[in-house]
Amino acid sequence: MCGRLILSNPMDILVRFQVSEVDLTPRYNMAPSQDIPVIINDGSNRLAMYRWGLIPYWAKDISIGNQLINARGETVDEKPSFKYSLPRRRCLVVADGFYEWRKEGGRKYPYRITLKNNELFGLAGLWDTWTSPAGEVIHSCTIITTVANELILPLHDRMPVILSREAESIWLDPNVTDSQLLKSLLTPYPAEQMSVYEVTSRVNSPKFDNPECLVAAVPGLF
Repeated sequence: MCGRLILSNPMDILVRFQVSEVDLTPRYNMAPSQDIPVIINDGSNRLAMYRWGLIPYWAKDISIGNQLINARGETVDEKPSFKYSLPRRRCLVVADGFYEWRKEGGRKYPYRITLKNNELFGLAGLWDTWTSPAGEVIHSCTIITTVANELILPLHDRMPVILSREAESIWLDPNVTDSQLLKSLLTPYPAEQMSVYEVTSRVNSPKFDNPECLVAAVPGLF
């Protein structure tokens, strides 16, 4: 799964995703139910902030989003929560890292995962718009996952789908609606182009959101 994100260099979004404006501060421990940066294409690439945890348009209650922070790529065109969004409402969730946990002896040890070049990447995402009974309009999103590559597998058997730049263009193209073509993009990112290292256990709490999240763990310190 994917449950925490990092965006340490938000201004890089301007050039990387060809958007006109970015007004974000660095984030080091973004968590579900918070607003996270996404790129959507409604004629051109546009940056938006959507709630993490998809709330389908037909949902009766906002709490469903807590169970829909991720969508399995293998069944994304079958599940009622996602199949409407796949051909119509796709996005890129923007990050330059994410965390995953290794379980050992009843404890969980967090690891920071990035591209080897430390560049921004786009995660395959879906979004939807929900209107509450009181009339509040909420845009929300989910991150699609796939089987883990060799780098991630010792930590977890799933990983978020990091799209190649070529795949990003297809994913954001509103004219592409073929589910089989879209699902063919949902593959593990090459392990040899990624890196991972253990970080402080303070990352376990989403209240801890500062540059110290990125510091390598020192045995016995935390």
